[in-house]
Amino acid sequence: MTTAPLPHERAGAPQCAIVTGSDSGIGKAVAVAFAGGGVDVGITYHEDAEGAERTAREVRDAGARAAVRRLDLTDLPGSASVVDELADELGGVDVLVNCAGTGSAEPALDMSFDTWRGVLSVDLDGAFLCCQKAAKRMIAAGRGGRIINITSVHEHLPLVGSAPYCAAKAGLGGLTKVLALELAEHDITVNSVAPGEISTPMTGQEDVDPRTQPRPGVPLGRPGHAREVAAVVAFLATPAAGYVTGASFVVDGGMVLMGPQASREVSDNTWRHP
Repeated sequence: MTTAPLPHERAGAPQCAIVTGSDSGIGKAVAVAFAGGGVDVGITYHEDAEGAERTAREVRDAGARAAVRRLDLTDLPGSASVVDELADELGGVDVLVNCAGTGSAEPALDMSFDTWRGVLSVDLDGAFLCCQKAAKRMIAAGRGGRIINITSVHEHLPLVGSAPYCAAKAGLGGLTKVLALELAEHDITVNSVAPGEISTPMTGQEDVDPRTQPRPGVPLGRPGHAREVAAVVAFLATPAAGYVTGASFVVDGGMVLMGPQASREVSDNTWRHP
């Protein structure tokens, strides 16, 4: 007697993924993880063309195809057409990972409107437009798909000095849930991955071993590695995650359990022993 395969077992593994902001950091780790699973990858960058080419070489070394485009999310809505260009070159798009982003560090009352609007445009408007482009492609192809938005622990918790970043990431978390509802009938799942502090160029820790960076205010005692975020993203792109949608996966070493201010300011381990 045989049993019918589960829905996720019937679904095919992804063949083509587009990862925005994959010239370094989390985006690069995601692209390389996909390539290791035999997925062709569309790579985007804003300024670091050499970094994007390094990512492409690693993808090709893993046996997958790579296509590279510049994506300037300060030039919207036109620049989102890069999603279509990459999909054309790769033969489709089964997975979109929105990883490109920016931030700021100043009190809200001192901030210019241009700074506020600039961060929201890149982190929220840009992600929305890329989701829209990719979802239309997925629907037309009729094979379902995966959209994974890289948000932040600040999708859920505030941080002093980061008003537009927190607003954008919380907004992207909300958008993720709405798209999960709207795209479910097309077998497209939409989830977010919310990293804490990760050793990447964005945190000033390029090529740093996170195990050498003590963080007493984080329960696991260190920042994360980009590969640890990529592993969660890669799972969400697999057929095994076919029944997961509208969720946010926090990858933060326990930071949100402490609160973002405390995780930065606690200087010793006395909190561990009441």
